[in-house]
Amino acid sequence: MLNRFPALLLMISLPVFADTGKPSYVPPPSVISTENMLQMMGGLLLVLVIIGGAAWLLKRFSLIPATAAGVIKIVAASGVGQRERVVVVEIDSTWLVLGVAPGRVNKLHTMQKPSENSVSAPTNSSTNAFADQLNQSIHKEHV
Repeated sequence: MLNRFPALLLMISLPVFADTGKPSYVPPPSVISTENMLQMMGGLLLVLVIIGGAAWLLKRFSLIPATAAGVIKIVAASGVGQRERVVVVEIDSTWLVLGVAPGRVNKLHTMQKPSENSVSAPTNSSTNAFADQLNQSIHKEHV
């Protein structure tokens, strides 16, 4: 009986036991395809256009406040022409009215800084509070 067992194994075909692939199997599409790359580049371009447009709008409508550092502060500015402006600049306790054009700056008038009661310029308390805290922390490090 033991002699018949190897002969029986030889008669059985081994491919019967092999795992065959599914006939309806379709491999997944490639992740890096032209369509996917164009879609990704289009999305990136859209984000860049939105960021650029927002920056342009903020600059165009002066929604970004101009910060003054040091002794010179811009109190007010107004456009007179396409490229000409009248600017009021504060230096110490003096206000200068300047005419600014491409390539030149002319002093139009000089006056003393008005008292705080007569000036109705809006102040941003959060900006002032931050500036005070920053000055305090700078002076603590140097002491």
